[in-house]
Amino acid sequence: MHILFTSRRFICLTVMLLMQIGAIAQGETKARKHKNGSFYFSWGYNQEWYTNSTVHIDQSALGNSYDLEHMKAHDHLGWNNGLLNKALTIPQYNYRIGWYFNERQDMGLEFNFDHTKYILTDGQYMQVVGKMNNMPVNKNMLFSQDSGFYYFLNNGANFFLFNFVKRTNLYSTKDNYLHIDLISKAGIGPVIPHVQNSLFGQINKQGFQFGGWNMGQENVIRATVMKYGFIEFSEKVDYARYSHLKVYEGYARQSFGTIEFILSVGFILPSHKGNPLFDAGNKN
Repeated sequence: MHILFTSRRFICLTVMLLMQIGAIAQGETKARKHKNGSFYFSWGYNQEWYTNSTVHIDQSALGNSYDLEHMKAHDHLGWNNGLLNKALTIPQYNYRIGWYFNERQDMGLEFNFDHTKYILTDGQYMQVVGKMNNMPVNKNMLFSQDSGFYYFLNNGANFFLFNFVKRTNLYSTKDNYLHIDLISKAGIGPVIPHVQNSLFGQINKQGFQFGGWNMGQENVIRATVMKYGFIEFSEKVDYARYSHLKVYEGYARQSFGTIEFILSVGFILPSHKGNPLFDAGNKN
Protein backbone atom coordinates (compact mmCIF):
# COMPACT_ATOMS: atom_id res chain seq x y z
CA MET A 1 0.00 0.00 0.00
CA HIS A 2 2.81 2.38 0.86
CA ILE A 3 4.51 1.63 -2.46
CA LEU A 4 1.26 2.20 -4.36
CA PHE A 5 0.64 5.48 -2.50
CA THR A 6 4.21 6.59 -3.18
CA SER A 7 3.92 5.68 -6.87
CA ARG A 8 0.68 7.59 -7.24
CA ARG A 9 2.24 10.57 -5.47
CA PHE A 10 5.27 10.40 -7.75
CA ILE A 11 3.06 10.23 -10.84
CA CYS A 12 1.00 13.20 -9.67
CA LEU A 13 4.13 15.23 -8.91
CA THR A 14 5.61 14.27 -12.29
CA VAL A 15 2.44 15.30 -14.13
CA MET A 16 2.32 18.58 -12.22
CA LEU A 17 5.98 19.24 -13.00
CA LEU A 18 5.50 18.48 -16.70
CA MET A 19 2.48 20.75 -16.79
CA GLN A 20 4.50 23.52 -15.16
CA ILE A 21 7.40 23.03 -17.60
CA GLY A 22 4.92 23.05 -20.48
CA ALA A 23 3.35 26.25 -19.20
CA ILE A 24 6.77 27.91 -18.89
CA ALA A 25 7.78 26.77 -22.39
CA GLN A 26 4.48 27.94 -23.80
CA GLY A 27 4.95 31.27 -22.05
CA GLU A 28 8.45 31.63 -23.52
CA THR A 29 7.15 30.73 -26.98
CA LYS A 30 4.41 33.32 -26.65
CA ALA A 31 6.98 35.84 -25.44
CA ARG A 32 9.10 35.17 -28.50
CA LYS A 33 6.11 35.39 -30.80
CA HIS A 34 5.08 38.50 -28.95
CA LYS A 35 8.22 40.23 -30.21
CA ASN A 36 8.11 39.00 -33.79
CA GLY A 37 6.92 40.87 -36.82
CA SER A 38 6.52 44.31 -38.28
CA PHE A 39 4.57 45.62 -41.26
CA TYR A 40 5.56 48.40 -43.64
CA PHE A 41 4.09 50.39 -46.51
CA SER A 42 5.75 52.80 -48.92
CA TRP A 43 4.71 55.02 -51.81
CA GLY A 44 7.02 56.67 -54.32
CA TYR A 45 7.80 57.68 -57.87
CA ASN A 46 10.16 56.26 -60.46
CA GLN A 47 12.06 56.78 -63.68
CA GLU A 48 13.01 54.04 -66.14
CA TRP A 49 15.33 53.23 -69.03
CA TYR A 50 14.51 50.30 -71.33
CA THR A 51 16.57 48.01 -73.51
CA ASN A 52 15.78 47.85 -77.22
CA SER A 53 13.18 45.21 -78.04
CA THR A 54 11.96 43.27 -81.06
CA VAL A 55 8.16 43.26 -81.25
CA HIS A 56 6.67 40.23 -83.01
CA ILE A 57 3.24 40.73 -84.61
CA ASP A 58 1.00 37.77 -85.45
CA GLN A 59 -2.18 38.57 -87.46
CA SER A 60 -2.99 35.19 -89.00
CA ALA A 61 -6.39 36.37 -90.27
CA LEU A 62 -4.59 39.01 -92.32
CA GLY A 63 -1.73 36.77 -93.44
CA ASN A 64 0.78 38.73 -91.32
CA SER A 65 3.64 37.43 -89.18
CA TYR A 66 6.47 39.93 -88.89
CA ASP A 67 8.98 41.53 -86.51
CA LEU A 68 9.59 45.19 -85.74
CA GLU A 69 13.28 44.83 -84.98
CA HIS A 70 15.32 46.60 -82.28
CA MET A 71 12.70 49.18 -81.35
CA LYS A 72 13.62 51.97 -78.96
CA ALA A 73 11.30 52.91 -76.09
CA HIS A 74 11.09 55.47 -73.30
CA ASP A 75 9.09 56.16 -70.16
CA HIS A 76 6.73 59.04 -69.32
CA LEU A 77 7.33 60.68 -65.95
CA GLY A 78 4.01 62.50 -65.74
CA TRP A 79 5.33 65.32 -63.52
CA ASN A 80 8.04 66.52 -65.87
CA ASN A 81 6.01 69.69 -66.60
CA GLY A 82 5.47 70.57 -62.94
CA LEU A 83 5.13 68.75 -59.62
CA LEU A 84 1.73 67.95 -58.11
CA ASN A 85 -0.16 69.29 -61.13
CA LYS A 86 -1.80 65.89 -61.74
CA ALA A 87 -3.47 63.21 -59.63
CA LEU A 88 -1.05 61.11 -57.54
CA THR A 89 -1.76 57.95 -59.57
CA ILE A 90 -1.14 59.46 -63.03
CA PRO A 91 2.69 59.79 -62.92
CA GLN A 92 4.89 56.70 -62.72
CA TYR A 93 4.40 55.54 -59.15
CA ASN A 94 5.17 52.50 -57.04
CA TYR A 95 4.12 51.02 -53.73
CA ARG A 96 5.37 48.28 -51.45
CA ILE A 97 3.53 46.30 -48.74
CA GLY A 98 5.79 44.09 -46.66
CA TRP A 99 6.13 41.99 -43.51
CA TYR A 100 9.29 41.18 -41.54
CA PHE A 101 8.46 37.82 -40.00
CA ASN A 102 11.43 36.81 -37.82
CA GLU A 103 12.50 38.16 -34.41
CA ARG A 104 15.45 40.15 -35.75
CA GLN A 105 13.21 41.37 -38.55
CA ASP A 106 15.92 41.09 -41.15
CA MET A 107 13.93 38.72 -43.39
CA GLY A 108 10.59 39.44 -44.94
CA LEU A 109 8.04 38.99 -47.69
CA GLU A 110 6.76 41.80 -49.89
CA PHE A 111 4.12 42.62 -52.48
CA ASN A 112 5.81 45.01 -54.92
CA PHE A 113 4.11 47.06 -57.67
CA ASP A 114 5.58 49.51 -60.19
CA HIS A 115 3.35 51.59 -62.44
CA THR A 116 5.87 52.08 -65.25
CA LYS A 117 5.07 53.53 -68.66
CA TYR A 118 6.50 52.09 -71.86
CA ILE A 119 6.22 53.96 -75.17
CA LEU A 120 7.87 53.04 -78.47
CA THR A 121 9.70 56.19 -79.50
CA ASP A 122 7.94 58.21 -82.18
CA GLY A 123 10.01 59.17 -85.24
CA GLN A 124 12.40 56.21 -85.25
CA TYR A 125 13.05 53.97 -88.24
CA MET A 126 12.05 50.32 -87.91
CA GLN A 127 13.06 47.23 -89.83
CA VAL A 128 9.97 45.17 -90.73
CA VAL A 129 10.97 41.54 -91.37
CA GLY A 130 8.71 38.53 -91.99
CA LYS A 131 5.48 38.08 -93.87
CA MET A 132 2.70 40.53 -94.76
CA ASN A 133 -0.38 39.60 -96.79
CA ASN A 134 1.25 36.16 -97.11
CA MET A 135 4.18 37.73 -98.94
CA PRO A 136 7.80 38.07 -97.71
CA VAL A 137 8.72 41.51 -96.39
CA ASN A 138 12.03 43.07 -95.37
CA LYS A 139 11.95 46.85 -95.45
CA ASN A 140 12.85 49.93 -93.45
CA MET A 141 10.00 52.25 -92.45
CA LEU A 142 9.35 55.33 -90.33
CA PHE A 143 7.54 54.55 -87.06
CA SER A 144 5.46 57.64 -86.31
CA GLN A 145 1.89 58.57 -85.46
CA ASP A 146 1.73 60.61 -88.67
CA SER A 147 2.42 57.38 -90.58
CA GLY A 148 -0.22 55.43 -88.64
CA PHE A 149 2.07 53.84 -86.03
CA TYR A 150 2.11 54.05 -82.24
CA TYR A 151 2.56 51.53 -79.46
CA PHE A 152 1.79 52.49 -75.86
CA LEU A 153 1.86 50.68 -72.55
CA ASN A 154 1.26 54.19 -71.26
CA ASN A 155 -1.31 53.41 -68.60
CA GLY A 156 1.26 51.02 -67.33
CA ALA A 157 3.66 48.28 -68.29
CA ASN A 158 2.75 47.44 -64.67
CA PHE A 159 5.25 45.15 -62.94
CA PHE A 160 3.93 43.05 -60.04
CA LEU A 161 6.44 41.09 -57.93
CA PHE A 162 6.26 38.80 -54.92
CA ASN A 163 9.60 39.40 -53.23
CA PHE A 164 11.79 37.84 -50.60
CA VAL A 165 13.46 40.62 -48.58
CA LYS A 166 16.75 40.70 -46.64
CA ARG A 167 17.57 43.69 -44.43
CA THR A 168 21.11 44.51 -43.25
CA ASN A 169 21.55 47.23 -40.65
CA LEU A 170 24.39 49.63 -41.44
CA TYR A 171 23.94 52.08 -38.56
CA SER A 172 21.60 52.59 -35.60
CA THR A 173 21.54 55.04 -32.73
CA LYS A 174 21.31 53.66 -29.19
CA ASP A 175 17.75 54.86 -28.79
CA ASN A 176 16.77 53.34 -32.18
CA TYR A 177 15.50 56.71 -33.39
CA LEU A 178 17.61 56.43 -36.52
CA HIS A 179 18.32 53.35 -38.64
CA ILE A 180 20.29 53.20 -41.86
CA ASP A 181 19.61 49.89 -43.63
CA LEU A 182 20.63 48.17 -46.82
CA ILE A 183 17.71 46.12 -48.15
CA SER A 184 17.95 43.56 -50.93
CA LYS A 185 14.91 42.07 -52.67
CA ALA A 186 14.26 39.57 -55.43
CA GLY A 187 11.09 38.08 -56.82
CA ILE A 188 8.84 37.08 -59.69
CA GLY A 189 5.29 37.93 -60.70
CA PRO A 190 2.81 38.85 -63.44
CA VAL A 191 2.64 41.90 -65.70
CA ILE A 192 -0.77 43.47 -66.34
CA PRO A 193 -0.25 46.14 -69.01
CA HIS A 194 -2.68 48.60 -70.56
CA VAL A 195 -2.27 47.97 -74.30
CA GLN A 196 -2.92 50.70 -76.89
CA ASN A 197 -1.47 50.64 -80.41
CA SER A 198 -1.85 51.34 -84.10
CA LEU A 199 0.01 49.40 -86.80
CA PHE A 200 -0.23 50.55 -90.41
CA GLY A 201 -3.19 52.68 -89.30
CA GLN A 202 -5.06 49.69 -87.84
CA ILE A 203 -6.06 50.52 -84.23
CA ASN A 204 -6.53 47.90 -81.53
CA LYS A 205 -9.21 47.79 -78.87
CA GLN A 206 -7.25 49.20 -75.94
CA GLY A 207 -7.46 48.00 -72.34
CA PHE A 208 -5.82 46.22 -69.42
CA GLN A 209 -4.93 42.56 -69.76
CA PHE A 210 -2.78 39.85 -68.24
CA GLY A 211 0.33 40.10 -70.36
CA GLY A 212 2.98 37.65 -69.15
CA TRP A 213 5.50 37.66 -66.33
CA ASN A 214 8.55 39.47 -64.99
CA MET A 215 11.34 38.99 -62.49
CA GLY A 216 13.33 41.64 -60.71
CA GLN A 217 16.05 42.45 -58.20
CA GLU A 218 16.12 45.62 -56.11
CA ASN A 219 18.68 47.24 -53.81
CA VAL A 220 17.51 49.87 -51.34
CA ILE A 221 19.09 52.35 -48.94
CA ARG A 222 16.52 53.17 -46.25
CA ALA A 223 16.75 55.78 -43.49
CA THR A 224 14.19 55.19 -40.71
CA VAL A 225 13.62 58.15 -38.38
CA MET A 226 11.69 58.33 -35.10
CA LYS A 227 11.30 54.53 -35.39
CA TYR A 228 8.20 54.63 -37.57
CA GLY A 229 8.82 56.77 -40.68
CA PHE A 230 11.33 56.19 -43.45
CA ILE A 231 12.60 57.49 -46.75
CA GLU A 232 14.36 55.24 -49.22
CA PHE A 233 16.15 55.29 -52.54
CA SER A 234 16.05 52.17 -54.71
CA GLU A 235 17.82 50.86 -57.78
CA LYS A 236 15.98 48.05 -59.55
CA VAL A 237 16.58 45.86 -62.58
CA ASP A 238 13.71 43.96 -64.16
CA TYR A 239 13.23 41.55 -67.05
CA ALA A 240 9.72 41.22 -68.50
CA ARG A 241 8.28 38.91 -71.16
CA TYR A 242 5.01 40.05 -72.72
CA SER A 243 2.84 37.81 -74.85
CA HIS A 244 -0.63 37.74 -76.37
CA LEU A 245 -0.86 41.55 -76.30
CA LYS A 246 -3.84 42.67 -78.33
CA VAL A 247 -3.31 44.35 -81.70
CA TYR A 248 -5.77 44.72 -84.56
CA GLU A 249 -6.92 41.21 -85.57
CA GLY A 250 -4.04 39.61 -83.73
CA TYR A 251 -1.43 39.64 -81.00
CA ALA A 252 2.04 40.94 -80.19
CA ARG A 253 4.85 39.59 -78.05
CA GLN A 254 8.14 41.05 -76.86
CA SER A 255 10.63 41.08 -74.00
CA PHE A 256 12.78 43.85 -72.57
CA GLY A 257 14.92 44.79 -69.62
CA THR A 258 14.43 47.80 -67.38
CA ILE A 259 16.67 49.87 -65.12
CA GLU A 260 14.62 51.81 -62.61
CA PHE A 261 15.34 54.44 -59.95
CA ILE A 262 12.76 54.99 -57.21
CA LEU A 263 12.37 57.51 -54.39
CA SER A 264 9.79 56.56 -51.74
CA VAL A 265 8.50 57.45 -48.29
CA GLY A 266 6.74 55.09 -45.93
CA PHE A 267 6.04 53.89 -42.42
CA ILE A 268 6.74 50.74 -40.43
CA LEU A 269 4.69 49.45 -37.48
CA PRO A 270 5.27 46.58 -35.03
CA SER A 271 2.71 43.80 -35.13
CA HIS A 272 3.07 43.26 -31.34
CA LYS A 273 4.27 45.07 -28.26
CA GLY A 274 7.83 44.50 -27.08
CA ASN A 275 9.21 44.42 -30.60
CA PRO A 276 13.04 44.63 -30.42
CA LEU A 277 13.26 46.76 -33.56
CA PHE A 278 11.36 49.52 -31.78
CA ASP A 279 12.88 49.20 -28.27
CA ALA A 280 15.75 51.48 -27.24
CA GLY A 281 19.06 49.70 -26.84
CA ASN A 282 18.35 46.97 -29.38
CA LYS A 283 20.32 47.28 -32.59
CA ASN A 284 18.82 45.04 -35.27
